[in-house]
Amino acid sequence: MSGGSGGYSVGGGPPLTNAGPGAPPACHNGPLMNQHPAVPGEQGYRMAPPAPYSQQQPAKNFPQPGSEQHLGNFQTFGQTASRPLLNAVQLQKGTSDGQSVPMVAYPGSYSRMPLPSQGSFTPATSSSVLPGASVLPQPSWQYGPLQQSHPVSQLPGVQANHVISAAGTGQGRSPSEPLTNAYGIVGPKPAMGNQYESTLGGTFGQNYTNQVASSHPSVNQIVNQIYQPGRTPLGPPPNAGPPLRPTQPLITTNHDPPLAQNLLRHSTGVNTGSSGDQSTIDHYDSVEGGGEIMQPVQQGLHTRRTLGYSYPTLPPGYQSMASSGIPGGQLVNTEGPQQPSQVPHFNQLMAGMGGLSLQQGQQSEAARPINLLQERNILPSTPVKAPHANLHKELQKLNCNPDVFRCTLTNIPQTQSLLSKAKLPLGLQLHPFRDLSQLPVVTSSTIVRCRSCRTYINPFVNFLDQRRWKCNLCYRVNDVPEEFMYNPVTRSYGEPHKRPEVQSATIEFIAPSEYMLRPPQPAVYLYILDVSHNAIESGYLNAVCQSLLDNLEALPGDSRTRIGFITFDSTIHFYSLQEGLSQPQMMVVSDIEDIFIPTPDNLLVNLNESKELIQDLLRTLPQMFHNTLETQSALGPALQAAFKLMSPTGGRASVFQTQLPSLGVGALKSREDPNQRSSLKDVQHLSPAIDFYKKLALDCSGQQIAVDLFMLNGQYSDLASLTCISKYSAGCIYCYPSYHHKHNPVLVEKFEKDLKRYLTRKIGFEAVMRIRCTKGLAIHTFHGNFFVRSTDLLSLPNINPDAGFAVQMSIEENLVDVQLVSFQAALLYTSSKGERRIRVHTMCLPVVNSLSDIYAGADVQAVTCLLASMAVDRSISSSLSDARDALVNAVIDSLSTYRTSVLSQQQQQQPGVMTPSSLRLFPLYVLALLKQKAFRTGTSTRLDDRVFSMCEVKYQPVSYLMLMIHPNLYRIDNLSDEGSININDKTIPQPPILQLSVEKLSRDGAFLMDAGTAFYLWLGKKCCPNFVSKVLGASSYLSIPQNMIQLPELDTAESERTRAFISWLREQRPFFPILHVIKDESPLKASFLQNMVEDRTESALSYYEFLLHVQQQVNK
Repeated sequence: MSGGSGGYSVGGGPPLTNAGPGAPPACHNGPLMNQHPAVPGEQGYRMAPPAPYSQQQPAKNFPQPGSEQHLGNFQTFGQTASRPLLNAVQLQKGTSDGQSVPMVAYPGSYSRMPLPSQGSFTPATSSSVLPGASVLPQPSWQYGPLQQSHPVSQLPGVQANHVISAAGTGQGRSPSEPLTNAYGIVGPKPAMGNQYESTLGGTFGQNYTNQVASSHPSVNQIVNQIYQPGRTPLGPPPNAGPPLRPTQPLITTNHDPPLAQNLLRHSTGVNTGSSGDQSTIDHYDSVEGGGEIMQPVQQGLHTRRTLGYSYPTLPPGYQSMASSGIPGGQLVNTEGPQQPSQVPHFNQLMAGMGGLSLQQGQQSEAARPINLLQERNILPSTPVKAPHANLHKELQKLNCNPDVFRCTLTNIPQTQSLLSKAKLPLGLQLHPFRDLSQLPVVTSSTIVRCRSCRTYINPFVNFLDQRRWKCNLCYRVNDVPEEFMYNPVTRSYGEPHKRPEVQSATIEFIAPSEYMLRPPQPAVYLYILDVSHNAIESGYLNAVCQSLLDNLEALPGDSRTRIGFITFDSTIHFYSLQEGLSQPQMMVVSDIEDIFIPTPDNLLVNLNESKELIQDLLRTLPQMFHNTLETQSALGPALQAAFKLMSPTGGRASVFQTQLPSLGVGALKSREDPNQRSSLKDVQHLSPAIDFYKKLALDCSGQQIAVDLFMLNGQYSDLASLTCISKYSAGCIYCYPSYHHKHNPVLVEKFEKDLKRYLTRKIGFEAVMRIRCTKGLAIHTFHGNFFVRSTDLLSLPNINPDAGFAVQMSIEENLVDVQLVSFQAALLYTSSKGERRIRVHTMCLPVVNSLSDIYAGADVQAVTCLLASMAVDRSISSSLSDARDALVNAVIDSLSTYRTSVLSQQQQQQPGVMTPSSLRLFPLYVLALLKQKAFRTGTSTRLDDRVFSMCEVKYQPVSYLMLMIHPNLYRIDNLSDEGSININDKTIPQPPILQLSVEKLSRDGAFLMDAGTAFYLWLGKKCCPNFVSKVLGASSYLSIPQNMIQLPELDTAESERTRAFISWLREQRPFFPILHVIKDESPLKASFLQNMVEDRTESALSYYEFLLHVQQQVNK
């Protein structure tokens, strides 16, 4: 990257991000993956596409996005082979019927980090010291926005990353979905809007327009006329509409009824013109926020581009939405919105914020200096919690749940120079569609938003009086609409500050027609199944078909839900499921060079109308291909066919692949050298081999199609290339290496559990998300699975409750006159019931002017996860060794500044590694990252496993990712009820968390390691006989089965405690971690020991050695 003054640089390595306040914003979806082939690898993409994006496409002709290569312009026909059991039809290009034919046979290098000495290796505990550790030079990491010295060319639809989600099921509430509260009135929904149009090309400036007509007092100042009805921050933005009538009480229902006007959907396309035509605009931009709002420009103010775009008013009649709850995910009180009578008004709270500093009075625990070389046991015995912002206690109660929205720094620096000096990244971690146990849902004819920046009214706005409120992002004074004066909860008039919108930091609106560009799409599911010999041999097809049969009724949707199937090997097979047929009809298309859809109207059918045919097909499919000899895989043409089939509607495409694609467009060749898996040199081939899958993903995103990839490969399959189809279409990626229904029963169980969750979880379609922040702050880089439609609008064809996102931020303007800043994420999506909804999360944080306060407010887990995402980008754009060096230097730089700029002279003279208490786990977490599959070197790691681990780093939410980085270790052979918790009349033991070192293990104990996606139960050779018999059901240690993956249900207190504890851990995540029981001779023992991150290995330092190295660099 060229130049850069907004961030900081250390040493000689390439900066991670390089930009200053004057540079246009950039978005990275992984540096190399977001780049045009003609652009140098270090530049990345702008966030705005330069040319219109092709939207609706006819079924026959594959689209040509801009000047990109045509994906299906070939002439040759191949051979056709039909299958028995179905009416096989041979088709040729341009025909829709054919003749039945009989079945025929198918013929990190880490050069700057000292390495342990070579030779025979014996695992050593973390107290062992490596003599003669060399010095690690410092490559640079920069946390400012990306700066470009010249324009960067961009593909016609710049990427962004997001995921899919699920909604209610059928007529009743899904048992996994909790009730939510709906506020407002019931009535018919307004007519829907128009179809989508293409993305507007052209360049975008870095700054947002956030202009004000006159100089308003800053948010921390007290105005003369203060409206203080005894309540905290609340209020609404203007969006005129009919007054809200107090005719309907609070409603709670069990499901979302389908809307009559949503049952029909236009299927015609929108002509977006040629690649150079920019006459059409992306109406999503104007739907999510009012981009056309006129604002007077105040002289002397820094002009910034509009932060948001208008969301219109909400339609009436929104019923309660249920979502599968995760324990501990509650955002609001179960009794409903908080009653504000005892809470001081927001203006009073703001007045009390003056001069807030962590240095006043006694120094907080978070800022207490700790010498890591002297304090050995720094790991808490309970799970690490997100730090609370240093706010008034009433504001803390109103703040967003950190499991949904959290910042790397809970104390925001006043200036960019102060942020750069702290050497910590400023960013947000977001889990926007997370399953919540309760969610306030509001129906109103008016959604109150700021007229300037389009921020939704929230608990942190400032009411000047009963009729005016000041926006907490741009400080504009807005009028309170008449209908917002009525409170549907208390059924009272004249108290807008008590409305639910101003009582909850997380809230969901029912969107009116103004928020729709076309009638909400139905739930559409297409399954694309590999049926080659390799796939059939693995046995996965039986598991998929059986799971679909079992969960067909539970698929999220309504009466409009549609479903279809495509199978492929060297040819593409379509299945007509039209109502009236006596059995499914299979059509085989052998022309994979120019794929076409044989009967477009009969392949995606209504689930309810064709349920019997669908069930017949699912029962028949596994036997149809049982004796196949076809070994080729035409994945690319199958995806092209799926794109053409789903383009009129959008939806979710689920791809199941078992090998390297070998035929047609998108064919790949093996790039992995097995001899280099343990190399200490840089890892090659982390970037895609071809751009076909990325380009097709962009086309899918434009048509509201998300592609989810299930890899069940036994050999190398080039995940670096294949995962692009999901990364840039907001899809999910699952990987089950060496899957086999007989040889790997553990993976079979995991696959079945994951698939059930995948099929039944709630889902949102045709979604967009925008993150807004207080004037002076700017977003410059996104992480996750998504597509960036414009400078700050993420396109998410699907959104699911398991997807996380991260953004990097910078400070463009000094926040000297600001005491609080706010961040707001708005997710606009269509539920599976056809409801257009807006989920809004708002977070408020204080501004500080000292380094000590910044360090005291650091969220070490959020910092670690953001650095991990940045390191993945660095690994792809530069090298793995650069990424590893940058991770180490993030620790060295921040602790160096803390030592020289925060500690007293006396403290600086003390030997050791000094850190604030808030960052005491920072070196440990970074060392754990260096030993994680994505970044480790010197340990045998398959290339596909490394790439999949990098994908997980990019899209897993913080709470799940941290367990994968630093697992929790418990001793469970001596569980007791002491300190236990009670949940649903069950007693859950709470054993302490142990350090990840073999010195904590004992031969007479049993230890459970929670690694996020897997549980490892390690048994010592002399494990307590009582535990072996009463928990494992074995007579002795030797009689314990070698491949034991679940605990027997024994009628003993020890068994009940152990199973209750493991079940409680499982319930805290949406995926299903498999339990592995490990004995000394178990082959999985190596995986268990590799997670002992504090111990020394052949290729990595122990924690103590790492601290010595950090000390050496800090004291230079």
